[in-house]
Amino acid sequence: MTINRSHLAALVLSLATLSAGAPVVAADVPGKALGDWTLAPSEDGQGCFLTRIYDRPGDTTLLLGLDRDGSNHLTVLNDNWSIKPREKLSLDFRLTSGGYPRHFAVGLEADGKRGFVSSFETAFPTYLAKSQRLDIARGDVPVERLSLDGSGAAIAALRQCVAARKLAPAKTSRMTQAADDIPRDPFAKRGGRDR
Repeated sequence: MTINRSHLAALVLSLATLSAGAPVVAADVPGKALGDWTLAPSEDGQGCFLTRIYDRPGDTTLLLGLDRDGSNHLTVLNDNWSIKPREKLSLDFRLTSGGYPRHFAVGLEADGKRGFVSSFETAFPTYLAKSQRLDIARGDVPVERLSLDGSGAAIAALRQCVAARKLAPAKTSRMTQAADDIPRDPFAKRGGRDR
């Protein structure tokens, strides 16, 4: 199955439902192509996502989400995988100049594809941007070998997208817009003037 760019929003929406804390890509905002990568803001306004789909058996999909607080989520999906949703995994992630042996990941299913999601320390996107590839293994079994060509520019754009989210004014509710000393119903009887 090939996932085209229009299915990306639905895919990430499904991912966020299954993986707590992962931001949701805005369904009505088109992604911005950055070479082989696609950039999109998250619907919740907390960050942005980078996506790359690899043309290989199972159409491996890599998603990197970055939130305003610096937290990140790396998701890898493939049509051929049999990972069960919520299955706990220990995977080895190897970048060009370092790695994460026996790193925790959780299985998930999204848009008919199975895969896993994991998070890393805040410096992870920088390490990813400086790497030529990402190799993932489950013990001695190779899981995936992904080229990261263009990741430097893509992650720079991801950071700019997240920075724009930080500058966006926070939405205020009608309750917080009112002055603190004004009751909700100033015409209520004295005992019923809730604030």
